[in-house]
Amino acid sequence: MDYTQSFAISAAGMNIERMRVDVAALNLANANTVQGVGGTSYQPLRVVAQARSAAGDLVGGTTAGGFGALISEGLGGSDAAAQAAPLVRIVPANTAPRLVYEPSHPLANERGFVAYAGIDTATEMVSMMSATRAYEANVSAMNTSRTLALRALDIGSNA
Repeated sequence: MDYTQSFAISAAGMNIERMRVDVAALNLANANTVQGVGGTSYQPLRVVAQARSAAGDLVGGTTAGGFGALISEGLGGSDAAAQAAPLVRIVPANTAPRLVYEPSHPLANERGFVAYAGIDTATEMVSMMSATRAYEANVSAMNTSRTLALRALDIGSNA
């Protein structure tokens, strides 16, 4: 395996985890957003990453053959398999609003409830921490690949 492929894999992982941290931070920033007069409110977002095969098909169903097809492509040494970056999308979570009893609030409904965005701050914090740890793991993998590549060059120059 070419060492640049391992750099590309780690970079793709870091990009996904950075996006997860950004989305969790956006959700936390809007946790106390009140539903507007028109009935629209902030919808929490989620990052969805889906693997692609070397042919560009999405994996995760019956469309591309699943896990076995990815293993076959990887064992075949296909350069396209390493270049097939995952498809990353940001989608709304479609959660129900969080109702809080605040009868004195100007945007309270007739029963005295105010509709806030349906964001669980504990879940968002756990998501942010796990994304940060995964990002650190990708940085560590990239540094290890770099060290191995440099050692290989040292061995080759001494021979």
